Amino acid sequence: MSGSAIPVDAGLLARFRAAAPAIAWRPVPRARPPARIAHLNDEESYVRTRSARGRTEVVVESGPVGALVLLLEIDARGAPHELWAEDTAAPPFPQGALGAAWGPARGAPPERRAIPVADLVALARYGLA
Repeated sequence: MSGSAIPVDAGLLARFRAAAPAIAWRPVPRARPPARIAHLNDEESYVRTRSARGRTEVVVESGPVGALVLLLEIDARGAPHELWAEDTAAPPFPQGALGAAWGPARGAPPERRAIPVADLVALARYGLA
C-alpha cells in the first residue's frame, strides 16, 4: 500500500498525484458558498468547499473529475470523517454529488449514503485517461 489515506498501490497514487497540476480551475461567479470548476481532459466538475465550526466539507459533481478532486483532498487532509454520495437533480449537482467531510459530525441528511473510498478510486481512474 501507499501510506496514504487512499487505499491504492503506490503507482496509481502517483498517477492521481501527477494529474493534480493538470487540473484547470476557474471560479464560479457569485456562487454561495464559493465554488470552483475543475477541468481535466475535456471533463468538468463543480466543486464547493465550506468550512464552519471546525468542520470542512468538499462536495463535487459526481463523475471522474469530481472523484479525482475528492481523492486529492483525502490525500492532502487524511481520511475523512464522512464520505458520501447524494442522488440529486438539483443545481449545481444535476448528476448527483459526492462529498467528504473532516471534523465534527453534524448529522447526515437522509439523501446521503455512505460510500467507500474504493468507489471513488474506481470512478477517478476514468478521469486519468
